[in-house]
Amino acid sequence: MFVMELTYTAPIEDVEALLDAHIAWLDGYYASGVFLASGRKVPRDGGVILAGGVSRGEIEKIATEDPFSEAGVCEYRITEFIATKTSADLATVRDTPQG
Repeated sequence: MFVMELTYTAPIEDVEALLDAHIAWLDGYYASGVFLASGRKVPRDGGVILAGGVSRGEIEKIATEDPFSEAGVCEYRITEFIATKTSADLATVRDTPQG
């Protein structure tokens, strides 16, 4: 599973101009089951996406497809973790530790 942390690198007005395209991008990955939760950080200097079911390489590619990334208004920090315990709603993305 991955925590995708976005940090804005441009004025919020530049981010707002791309918000509809960003939401459409989010919707596509929610529909495919990759994105599990997302939202703005507080204070509003970026956002967070919880994702699963794909490889590290795939999630890095997905991040580059974000209209925010394409326009250079944010940077991503991607943290991979093994979700060994989840709510029942996230049981399908729970991991079994190896080793």
